[in-house]
Amino acid sequence: MVAAVALTVHIQNVRLATTAFFVALSFAAAVLALRAATVFASICGFLIAFITAITTGVPGFTALTTLFVLTWTSTRLGRERKQRLGTAENRRGRQASQVFANLGTFALLAAASVLFSHGQGTLLLAGAAAALAEAAGDTASSELGQVFGGTPYLITGFRRVPPGTDGGVTLAGTIAGCCAAALVLASWAIAAHALPPWMFAPTIAAIAGILFDSLLGATLERRGWLNNDGVNFLSTCLLRCWQ
Repeated sequence: MVAAVALTVHIQNVRLATTAFFVALSFAAAVLALRAATVFASICGFLIAFITAITTGVPGFTALTTLFVLTWTSTRLGRERKQRLGTAENRRGRQASQVFANLGTFALLAAASVLFSHGQGTLLLAGAAAALAEAAGDTASSELGQVFGGTPYLITGFRRVPPGTDGGVTLAGTIAGCCAAALVLASWAIAAHALPPWMFAPTIAAIAGILFDSLLGATLERRGWLNNDGVNFLSTCLLRCWQ
């Protein structure tokens, strides 16, 4: 009996890993085909997608896909204007460092959530969801703010600054970022066929993270102490510690 149960569990684990592998491979192939990322960044995306599929299942992977659609769309909207401003993303897509900076914390917390008890695992999963939502919100607020937000204001002093300035925010961009974060979390909840109680804290943390990212940009990045990847990583990592 014990051997039969062990064999069943083993087969289920193999099936899960195999399914997660091919789902992640398809995800990375789509990212590469759309020129949303370089080859190395797509490999990084494959690893993150695999971790997501095998640890969070359909809900987490649905949220990751939602993030990709939102960031890909917002990056390409108003590309001509962004090119005139000199802020358009490289046509080759995102670099591996950018993928890790935005999604590294999410992947680490998602992986850690299955290694701890139910209570601790739930907290880690909530942190992972918040990190994912913040990454989507940060990109949407920055990319769409440049197109629809008009003249940005520096978050630390609310004085007008040129578009693309580190720490510059617009009302339209901030609203877009909050909506993007909410959509990522909503997609997770819908795929889970419920609204988990722990979803409320990630929503608040994600919105705070968007503003925290701008604050880091206006201070540490403008002084040359951090680059954009460092700002993105810290804005997800530090807020997950706070949460």
